[in-house]
Amino acid sequence: MKQVIITIIIAVLALPLVAANANIDRANQAYKQELYNEALKLYLQEAEKTGVSSDLYCNIGDTYYRLKDNVHAVLFYERALLLDPSNSDARFNLDFVRSKMQLPDDAGDSWFSNWVDQTVSRLSSNAWAIIAIITFLLFLAGVAVYMFMDNVLMRKIGFFGGAVLIVASILANMAAFHVYHKATGGNGAIIMPESVVLSKAPREARDKEGEAFRLLQGTRVEIVDTIVDPASGKWLQVSTAGGHKAWINAKDVEVI
Repeated sequence: MKQVIITIIIAVLALPLVAANANIDRANQAYKQELYNEALKLYLQEAEKTGVSSDLYCNIGDTYYRLKDNVHAVLFYERALLLDPSNSDARFNLDFVRSKMQLPDDAGDSWFSNWVDQTVSRLSSNAWAIIAIITFLLFLAGVAVYMFMDNVLMRKIGFFGGAVLIVASILANMAAFHVYHKATGGNGAIIMPESVVLSKAPREARDKEGEAFRLLQGTRVEIVDTIVDPASGKWLQVSTAGGHKAWINAKDVEVI
C-alpha cells in the first residue's frame, strides 16, 4: 500500500513536467511545419507557465526570425545568452541576425576587447570558477613538487608549471567575475523602433541642439539611470558600447 501511495505522489509531481514537454513538442512540431505563429504562441505560453530557460529563449528568437521580426529575435537571443553565456546556438544566431540588420559589432571597443569578451562569455561564471579552483589546486601540487622532490627536472616542472597555473587561476577568476557581472550587474536593453533620436536631457528633443545622436533598431544599450516625468513619462539614461550617454523614452526600448 505504501509503495502505491509513493507511486501516485511521484506521478502527480511529474505531471507538470510531462505537460511542459508536451507543450514544447507541440511548439517544435509547429515550427518544423513552418506554422511559426502557432509555434511562437506555444513557446511564449510555455515561458509564462513553467518558467524560462536559455534554450527556450533561443527557440523564441529563432521563431521571431522566421517571422521576419529581427529586432525581437535579437532581444530573445540576448535573453538566452543572459541566462547561459555558453549557449553557442544563441550566440551564432545573434551574430547572424545582427549582421543581417547591419548593426555595428560594438562601436568604440577594440577588436581585441571584443574578442576577449566573446571568448570569455562562451563559458558560464560557474564553469570559470571551477576552472579557477582546479588550476589553483594544481598550483598547490606544483608547489609541493618543487619543495619536496629531489629530482632537479621535477623541481623545475613544479616551479614553472606552478607559475603558469597560478596565472591561469587568476585569469579564470577574472573571467568568472566578468561573466557574472555581465549577467547580473548589467541593465541591457534593445532599441525597438526602426531608429530613435536620443536626447541630451530627459525630455523630447525639440531642435538639433537638444539631440544627442541616433541609434538603429536592434542596438544594445545599457541603462544607467531612470527618471519619471509626470508630463512625458519614464525616461532612461543609456550608454552605448562606445561609452556615449544620452536619454531615451522607456517605450522605445525592451529590457533584456
